[in-house]
Amino acid sequence: MKKKVIVCDHIHQRGIDILSEAKDVDLDIAYDVPKEELYGRLGEAELAITRSSTPVDEKFLTAAAKMRYIIRAGVGVDNVDIEGCSKRGIVVMNVPTANTIAAVEMTMCHLICSVRSFVYAHNELKEKRIWKRENWYGTELYGKTLGVIGFGNIGSRVAVRAAAFGMRIVAFDPYIQPSKVTSLGMVYTQNFDDILACDIITIHTPKNKETTNIISEKEIAKMKDGVILINVARGSLYNEEALCNALKSGKVRFAGLDVFSKEPATSLALLDLPNISVTPHLGANTLESQVNIAVESAENALDVLRGIAFPNALNLPIKEGSMPKWASGYCELTQRMSFLASQIARGTACSISVSAYGEVAEYMESLEVFAAVGVLNNAVAESINYVNATFVAKERGIAISSQKEDGDIPYKNLVTVRVSTNSDSVYISGILFGNESPRIVDVNGFDMDVVPKGRMIFFKNNDVPGVIGKVGTLLGSHRINIADFRLGRDKTGKAMALVIVDNEVSKAVLDALAALPEAIRVSFAEL
Repeated sequence: MKKKVIVCDHIHQRGIDILSEAKDVDLDIAYDVPKEELYGRLGEAELAITRSSTPVDEKFLTAAAKMRYIIRAGVGVDNVDIEGCSKRGIVVMNVPTANTIAAVEMTMCHLICSVRSFVYAHNELKEKRIWKRENWYGTELYGKTLGVIGFGNIGSRVAVRAAAFGMRIVAFDPYIQPSKVTSLGMVYTQNFDDILACDIITIHTPKNKETTNIISEKEIAKMKDGVILINVARGSLYNEEALCNALKSGKVRFAGLDVFSKEPATSLALLDLPNISVTPHLGANTLESQVNIAVESAENALDVLRGIAFPNALNLPIKEGSMPKWASGYCELTQRMSFLASQIARGTACSISVSAYGEVAEYMESLEVFAAVGVLNNAVAESINYVNATFVAKERGIAISSQKEDGDIPYKNLVTVRVSTNSDSVYISGILFGNESPRIVDVNGFDMDVVPKGRMIFFKNNDVPGVIGKVGTLLGSHRINIADFRLGRDKTGKAMALVIVDNEVSKAVLDALAALPEAIRVSFAEL
């Protein structure tokens, strides 16, 4: 049965195309209709994609009787009632990294403008036709110290680019490992006063109780005279009244702002000052980022509806929010591997076991939940989420277990999921390469190196010459294009090919592969 997806706000056509082409999706494009009509069309939708123009409030949620998932196509979720969604069992997700480069480059734009007063020099020449070079002596980034508040996807990339200008970087972020900073030759601090002592300060944190007004009158008083402040993150991280006063007095030499406490910000006193550069929340406004946001939103929607993963979920009942990002990545990888294993294993699942090496083993309880969701979304018909997964597993007699492993392995962290049935057992191991990119590295004892995504044919065979050619020829004869071909071998004379293909694979094709004389076992799975 098709699942209804409603797109409430404009996203790039590439995202619409992905959803339109999905055979299991009934797409309702509602971004050009009045809000009252939109509310009337929410009733049957299971998933909604929104942006800032549609508030997900009480009225929205009341109308969305069958809603299970909300994807906010972007970073900010200020317009989403996350608590209200949680009470109704609706999982809320955002797309936090699609506009990363756009935000990074906008930060650099304001950073350079702030030291060279570019906007004002430009306006004087272009608008007033005045040529007075002596009015516009700036300073150089080279040799200055940049304080970076928040060293995540955006802050860390800003730091790398600033370092290329010859700047010294001091980073403050209590939620990361210090080595993330120090490995780049930068200074990590847990003392916020070290940030306040910098020549230039830029902030890259979410807006919450902890970060609202993190820079206010008291903090500004501790700063150097002539400090420069940049904010391309969220409004209200800097107290605007305190910043305005400091710009007037010269305590703050210059500020570069892309975000404001209330938007549109057309009547702020800050706009009257001669030592500030401002843009109307353009951090994500590049053609590339709009495509990325739309594509990721659409692909995440399909992953959610198919039970493969819940990327960037913000209201899970497990403690994912308190995890470092890399650990959350291992949770999602675990769900993908368990979903994959449950498709390969023959028979009905009777047990799920998770084992982990390294620091990721500290999050074993969460890994169990994600593994259960992955298996059950493939194995049972009812709605499975992070709240009910372990309960449903127990009710259906599926045992869930986990254990921490030790010993010498070639990886810093490794997670293995084993799905057992009454007649079969499949295990898959995976890592995050560089703590970011997911990789399957082992399938039932065969070494692999493959991204867990796409249509996959698993072909186990006797390791003799000519097998790869036969598999390729057979698939080609059925007009099935091979996107990737990975081969693993063991010490018993067996091999396993993992073939990623672009096209759907029929049972007839799988049967033809299984009929090859070298074949031992053929399975198909899709992520």
